[in-house]
Amino acid sequence: MSKLPKSALSLKQFMLRQEVLKLYRTIFRTIRQVPDEASREELRQWARADFRANRHQTEELAIKMLMQTANRSLKELQTSLGLSGIASTTAASSSSKSGCKSA
Repeated sequence: MSKLPKSALSLKQFMLRQEVLKLYRTIFRTIRQVPDEASREELRQWARADFRANRHQTEELAIKMLMQTANRSLKELQTSLGLSGIASTTAASSSSKSGCKSA
């Protein structure tokens, strides 16, 4: 008999969860670079609301599609910051590392 609780995640679910958390952290690190406080707060609220709205999603394909959408939004934000001369090298390197793996 297994000693794991019924709610334990499979390895695949665990790995996907780690990817989502990494994306979440990358988004918030990028938002910190936005110079305008009002815009920064609006972006934080948007990101939190988006992740909260989908927190109970369990289908792997749906989660990967949501991650692709979030990655596109992140890249747009990083591009905007880069064009304005604000983005640091950290944001540019994290965008290349946060790409979503296709199914």
